[in-house]
Amino acid sequence: QVQLVESGGGLVQAGGSLRLSCTASGGAFSTYAMGWFRQAPGKERELIGAITKSGGSTYYADSVKDRFTISRDDAKNTVYLQMNSLKPEDTAVYYCAAARSPRVVTIDRNYGSWGQGTQVTVSS
Repeated sequence: QVQLVESGGGLVQAGGSLRLSCTASGGAFSTYAMGWFRQAPGKERELIGAITKSGGSTYYADSVKDRFTISRDDAKNTVYLQMNSLKPEDTAVYYCAAARSPRVVTIDRNYGSWGQGTQVTVSS
């Protein structure tokens, strides 16, 4: 299984932007579909974005559509989550995950590798 490390979290004011990165090692990154999840205190983990191994198809949760963009750079073994127009309700721990699939993966149990998470805090 591939190992994943997230970075780029932090504290930002509402309306601001952050870019999260997730770098993979120990596996053929280009063969994995990737996803970004988040979990806020007291809430269930939710999928917010996903991308196929080819990068040709993406999925976004309604809560982040038109504000967040997922992309990947296979040369750098990295998937990104560009987050714009951040809101206090975006505050959460953000996780990336990898799945062996040719399609966008929207079910969390189908992801076999997970990062440790990075905290994003949006102040009002």
